[in-house]
Amino acid sequence: METTTVHPAATQQGLGTVSLLAMATATGIAVANVYYNQPMLGLIEADFPGEPATGLIPTATQLGYALGLFFLLPLGDLVHRRRLIIGQFLLLAVALALAALAPSGLTLAIASFVVGAGATVAQQIVPFAATLASPERRGSTIGTVMAGVLSGILFSRTLSGFVGAHAGWRDMFWIGVPLALAAAVLMAMTLPHHRPASRMRYDTALRSLAHLWKREPALRTAALMQAALFASFSAFWTVLALYLATPRFHLGPDVAGLFGIVGAAGIFAAPLAGRIADRRGPHLVVWLGALLALAAWMIFGLWASLGALVIGVIILDLGIQSALISNQHIVYALDPDARSRLNTIFMTAMFLGGAAGAALATFVWSQAGWTGVSLLGALLALLALGIRAASRAWHPRTGRHA
Repeated sequence: METTTVHPAATQQGLGTVSLLAMATATGIAVANVYYNQPMLGLIEADFPGEPATGLIPTATQLGYALGLFFLLPLGDLVHRRRLIIGQFLLLAVALALAALAPSGLTLAIASFVVGAGATVAQQIVPFAATLASPERRGSTIGTVMAGVLSGILFSRTLSGFVGAHAGWRDMFWIGVPLALAAAVLMAMTLPHHRPASRMRYDTALRSLAHLWKREPALRTAALMQAALFASFSAFWTVLALYLATPRFHLGPDVAGLFGIVGAAGIFAAPLAGRIADRRGPHLVVWLGALLALAAWMIFGLWASLGALVIGVIILDLGIQSALISNQHIVYALDPDARSRLNTIFMTAMFLGGAAGAALATFVWSQAGWTGVSLLGALLALLALGIRAASRAWHPRTGRHA
């Protein structure tokens, strides 16, 4: 068994710039795979006419990602993280090749499920970066790696839409194969060996998730607060294209896609929020992030114009990403030996919140239009602030800050 590990002194010195940028790049490559199929769904359905399974492809990808978060992330505490990360990228490459070769919609849906599960390697890298970072630079390190995640989310739809339109949907999955392999090589070249943080069994690790949830009030607060904020975020993006298509604007999905570029503010917000969290503490940034999200929804609801959408989406993205980085900063500091399992709980809660926000927004849009969605988004931001305020009231003197 391999025994090479990171020396404690080396960890305290923090990550080198090359390794940090490599990790950020790899996370972007990984998470982009979750979103490749969305702009190409029409092309896929045209190739498999009459096959109902094609409509389930985005859902299969998201389901694979959700289950991967819950069942694969705890492995980061139990096995050599470097091997696990490389192995997941190899799995991702195989799944992408199967998707490119899929002879039917059902086969593509199954391959998409595995693609989603493999893409959770991005969330293996984030806590590893937090582990390797020196304590005084943990926030900025998380912010830099998360900027890679945001870049992958931001540009994946643009890339797949372009490739799909000019070359075909299979070519996009083929392009993803060497990208995943390149990420595996990059991680093999730059990641240090790191001994597992825990020797517990896998089934014990899964059961320990409930114990961590009960033991850590700060984890509960961060997870529930970020779930509410991500629900607010998902509500906006779920109905944006529908809102732009109304008689008020008469704009198509291509313009809705351009709002993703406007959302690039989040890429720059992530490292900045991390640096502020390092200097002033993450709790202040969490409050500011939620307040920015509330301000964005007030702009959306009170100022019905294209300019309001542009300004609001910048503020919303800044707020959501600032709160995310700072909440991760709080969560990763709770137990160094359980960072992957803590991330499992945090990201699963956030993902479920996003799914709930999308479902609620779709219903509210059908009943009350944009005004109703704006009220929903504002209420979700207020819920996040309420969760944060309540945690301070419930645990005013706890040794573990909530």
